[in-house]
Amino acid sequence: MKTNWFEEKIAQFSSIGGYQKPELIQDSIKLDSNENYVIPKQFQNDIILSARKNSDIREYPLGGVERLINALSKFTKIPSSMIGVGNGSDQILDLILSNFASKQTKILTSNPTFGFFEERCKLYGIPLITIPFSEYMKLDVEDFLKQSKNADILYLDSPNNPTGFQFSKNELQKLVESFNGLVIIDEAYGEFSDYSLSNMVKTQNNLIVVQTLSKSFGLAGLRLGYFIANKKFTDVFMKVLQYPYPLSTITIESGIESIEKFHVMKDAVENIKIERKRIIDTLQKYDTFEVFDSKANFVLFDAHSSYKRVYSALAEQGISIRKLGKIGNHEGCLRVTIGTKEMNSKFLLAIRDLLV
Repeated sequence: MKTNWFEEKIAQFSSIGGYQKPELIQDSIKLDSNENYVIPKQFQNDIILSARKNSDIREYPLGGVERLINALSKFTKIPSSMIGVGNGSDQILDLILSNFASKQTKILTSNPTFGFFEERCKLYGIPLITIPFSEYMKLDVEDFLKQSKNADILYLDSPNNPTGFQFSKNELQKLVESFNGLVIIDEAYGEFSDYSLSNMVKTQNNLIVVQTLSKSFGLAGLRLGYFIANKKFTDVFMKVLQYPYPLSTITIESGIESIEKFHVMKDAVENIKIERKRIIDTLQKYDTFEVFDSKANFVLFDAHSSYKRVYSALAEQGISIRKLGKIGNHEGCLRVTIGTKEMNSKFLLAIRDLLV
């Protein structure tokens, strides 16, 4: 009997599982997906309204991507020929993996790293060389330098998701400059951190810096990512690998409008940094938790054997955070997004009532 290759493929993909999205809890205070609620909803409504006025969705968005890239060029101060866009940074990473990696390609990264990237590597059968975090949720750059000779691609999310860790700028620059293969630096949370490596692309032809408007600009629902890389790669990516129309007209126009009003994003990021410190400082007062430093818009903490109880108690009060469980030697990790001051206060008050 002829083997049903189609059913075998389905069974193979089913065994992978796929990226696990957070649980949807209706009418909850949503602090589980690293979304930016500090950006005013009215501001976003105004952007969408303006985008609708400037759009005719009966037409394909000819020239739209080019105008968006020009806006990104002014914002990043990087030549437009070195910028490409995608349907979220997820799609950009997926296209890079599916076209530049294979079962013979070895990727060096941290453990843990961005979950979607890990799952995509499983899907394509790409082997990973992973460096675990220390008990203090830090990475040693020397470990990466030692392993770099065994790898073809280096992928690092900087800051890391879910830990919030970021190498010092000098350490990461040293690692990038010494790596002989392709380097992908994922800066999805870059605006909340201490630095960006985007300018290194001007001198490092093997470097791709991936960024997004989902987090800092509060445009997660529009799915708008971009990357910065050398001109040859960017040209091939946008003309050959990328879809003919990767972004909707509404997404393009909304993105342009947001970038032109980037000061709103800058103010929101500063507020998030202040609130991030407040959450870290407050959680550190409780012996129940081990709290890790963060350069992103979230905070990771270990609630040890109490983590399921803490998660459930918060959910019962309508507060949704991310339950992660085991990371390295830490068995009870939870991750909370930095929301508005009011959202954060409700989270901290619930924690206080739970523990005191």
